[in-house]
Amino acid sequence: MNFGDIFNLIFMGPVVNLLVLIYQGLTAIHISGALGFSIMLLTIVIRVLVWPFMATQIKATKKMADLKPLLDALKIKHKDDKQGMAAAQMALYKEHGVNPAGGCLPALIQIPIFIALYQSIQNILPGTTGHISTINHLIYFPQFKLPATIDPNFLGLNLSIKPSDFGKFGVLLLLIPVITALLTFVQSKMALPKPVKKYPSDSPKEKKEKEDMADSMGQVQSQMVYMMPVMIGYFAFSFPIGLAIYWNTYTILGIIQQYKISGWGR
Repeated sequence: MNFGDIFNLIFMGPVVNLLVLIYQGLTAIHISGALGFSIMLLTIVIRVLVWPFMATQIKATKKMADLKPLLDALKIKHKDDKQGMAAAQMALYKEHGVNPAGGCLPALIQIPIFIALYQSIQNILPGTTGHISTINHLIYFPQFKLPATIDPNFLGLNLSIKPSDFGKFGVLLLLIPVITALLTFVQSKMALPKPVKKYPSDSPKEKKEKEDMADSMGQVQSQMVYMMPVMIGYFAFSFPIGLAIYWNTYTILGIIQQYKISGWGR
């Protein structure tokens, strides 16, 4: 058994069967736009399943962000002493009960799940690089297998077309990557760490070092906050609309969870 077989067994198979089960159920009760609603419902189910992992990741990130002013002070204090900095940093983490790797494991667990989710949606969309036969090969029960073609229409949109084809299908398609980019921007903005704190007791040298650090970090953060939405917006522009439905549903739920745990951010 190779890696692909293991991935299909543990991740792809369950996700595909859940997607098809939802789709067949909605089709059976004659829901219009069943494919689009299936993608949304599957995304919600997956997001709910990984909600505890995401909560752990967000809380760990928030704890690290709350410690940032103290870490910045340690960096200034131990500027020329790497060993002293490492020891002081570990002591600070221990004092506040923070695990620096606390947000990594939940993120790693989610990656294969979302790859399986992405590939399932890509394969079920008509006219994409995937194929229905890939879906049917993973179906547990033959009676649930999909026909060769399924209806890709959802709320007046063909989920298999791309916004990049707006010249052929209409400029309103451009709203999809714009909305996707805006939602990604909101989530990225909410996740920003707190700025470097300055205290009246800081010496002129410490104030200058903190200003330099804030400028440097501000540039990196600005690049992430603005570059990520542009990149995701470009993907939404280039990929079928059905994938944007998945991403936007996932992002909206992420914004809700982020708000419940840490508010709107800084």
